[in-house]
Amino acid sequence: MDRTAFSGLPRWVIAIAIVGAAFVLLPLVAMATRVNWGGFVALVTSASSVDALLLSLRTSLAATALCVLFGVPMALLLARTTFPGQRVVRTIVLLPLVLPPVIGGIALLAAFGRQGLLGRPLEALGVSIAFSTVAVVIAQTFVALPFLVLSLEGAIRLAGTRYEAVAATLGAQPSTVLRRITLPLVLPALLSGAVLSFARALGEFGATLTFAGSLQGVTRTLPLEIYLQRETDPDAAVALSLVLVVVSLVVVGLTLRTAPATRARFTA
Repeated sequence: MDRTAFSGLPRWVIAIAIVGAAFVLLPLVAMATRVNWGGFVALVTSASSVDALLLSLRTSLAATALCVLFGVPMALLLARTTFPGQRVVRTIVLLPLVLPPVIGGIALLAAFGRQGLLGRPLEALGVSIAFSTVAVVIAQTFVALPFLVLSLEGAIRLAGTRYEAVAATLGAQPSTVLRRITLPLVLPALLSGAVLSFARALGEFGATLTFAGSLQGVTRTLPLEIYLQRETDPDAAVALSLVLVVVSLVVVGLTLRTAPATRARFTA
């Protein structure tokens, strides 16, 4: 039986949706046809490629941990409290979502660079951040943090406060309520936000290049390696791009897998 006949959607809507899906899929298929499959393994296992991939994984995991560390309290504050200027704070927190990454890198350089607002006193103490692996983590955290905050804040609002209120009336301390009720209740959304943050950190390019530079094994992440290889070895660039596509597909799959669990928990 034709399920679309009972969907209630006009045929032209379905047709345009199919064209839109093809618009996304076609470039990926075209890229796959450009891959040199015969030398694929050699291209993605070169010394520079492996260094870039391992660096990207390490820094992205570190950035994701920082996103969870900072993002959970920020989401709780925005979702569970009301204070003057809250809308302004939320706008600032979500600003990296729409800010060009290069602008973010310039802002980070102005803050943590050697002549930056915080970078200068840190340099006096012998601590250098810009153009280091730490700078890569900071840049990735800056652009990825809003994804976790946005995802988790909406989930916390949707979950409501009825269970927390009951726990409070029974004498549970706020920290206990947070640990035993609030966080387990929104755990699927937290995991989904963390996965999205990891994906955004893994694909970060502009802020990293501007703030951290491109030094092999230190700051040259996989997107930077792909950009450089595009000029010198197009086959390697395409092969590494395919690796990132596969990783992104896995990340999207994990995110979609946690979404039903989130909805089921909130509607239970």
